[in-house]
Amino acid sequence: MKPLSVYIHIPYCEHKCVYCDFYSVINFKNQSEYLRAIKKEIRFYAERFRNQFFVKTIFFGGGTPSLMKTGYISEILNELSNNFNVNEDSEITLETNPGTVNRSKLNDFRSIGINRLSVGVQSFDDNDLKFLTRIHTKKDAVQTVLDAAGIGFENISLDMIFNLPGQTKEKWLKNLRAAVELPVKHISAYSLILERGTILNKWVLDGKVKIGDKDYDADLYEITQRYLISNGFLQYEVSNFAKPGFECVHNNQYWNYGDYLGLGTAAHSFVNNKRWWNYKSLTFYLKSMSEKGEASAGSEILNNKERVEEFVMLALRSSGLNIEALKNDFDAQWINKNQDKLSKFQNLGLLDIDDKFIRLTEKGYALCDEMLAEFE
Repeated sequence: MKPLSVYIHIPYCEHKCVYCDFYSVINFKNQSEYLRAIKKEIRFYAERFRNQFFVKTIFFGGGTPSLMKTGYISEILNELSNNFNVNEDSEITLETNPGTVNRSKLNDFRSIGINRLSVGVQSFDDNDLKFLTRIHTKKDAVQTVLDAAGIGFENISLDMIFNLPGQTKEKWLKNLRAAVELPVKHISAYSLILERGTILNKWVLDGKVKIGDKDYDADLYEITQRYLISNGFLQYEVSNFAKPGFECVHNNQYWNYGDYLGLGTAAHSFVNNKRWWNYKSLTFYLKSMSEKGEASAGSEILNNKERVEEFVMLALRSSGLNIEALKNDFDAQWINKNQDKLSKFQNLGLLDIDDKFIRLTEKGYALCDEMLAEFE
């Protein structure tokens, strides 16, 4: 049996943050119907895949999954366990926003099997948090992490954003310092991205808000790399850093071109070289689940060239391209075709290449997108 990662999208939020492009709703009236639909979707795919896969990881994303009652999350976990082969030591992650949990609720989440928390801190600066329209303060964020660690969560991750409007290098470094002083094992640090349709993007287009240019963004990224690595974190993907042994197993499944199943609104799946995606709209999702028992809005089967390109791109962005795996799964054509470019990037100090792996250097991570665009 092959490993499978399962993602469950919980779309409910208290409000929509100005920068967020993820699908979410602030109306909670369909919670019960949504739960029934998720459980139905689990049974639908279990009939097709339970004999081929065991569940290696489960990830509750959103939206704000930590807003839900413990019993809501527990019912989903039970449905998965009753219909799939779920490993006893599966990594089970819950995205958690400060301001939505207290020590008691965190303890309840741990008691139902959640063993990893991804805490949406974004910043430890209260002015930044107000600008981002987050519902929590720095004090709330720190207390959430301390409470989680205090009740036994060992695997805690933080999400953080850099290049916020007016964010100096000193201010960002202060954020990083606050993060590493907490009992966390993983940090995801993302550059602020202006997504179409968000309030923040409109502010920038209207000239009301200004963010740092590409060069300034690169400087902040290099600060992030140097500081986290010097404090015992390993960079194992462009935006992700972990203490040894605490790399996110769920994310590595994506980056290692493994199979994953997405459940709920806007979720994407990739199983047996077929990709499909669910309806984004909660209304359309619920209607499709009611009428068809599944909610896919579209699908595609990748040709060999597309598969090779994705395999290489995902591997290089993370822990490196395994040359033997590439040859076994596909062939050596990609390496032969790009030999000159590989040598060029190696000479520029952007790639480390040996007999087994092609890996980005620290400098290479910063120029990853530009490099990938040059490969054939």
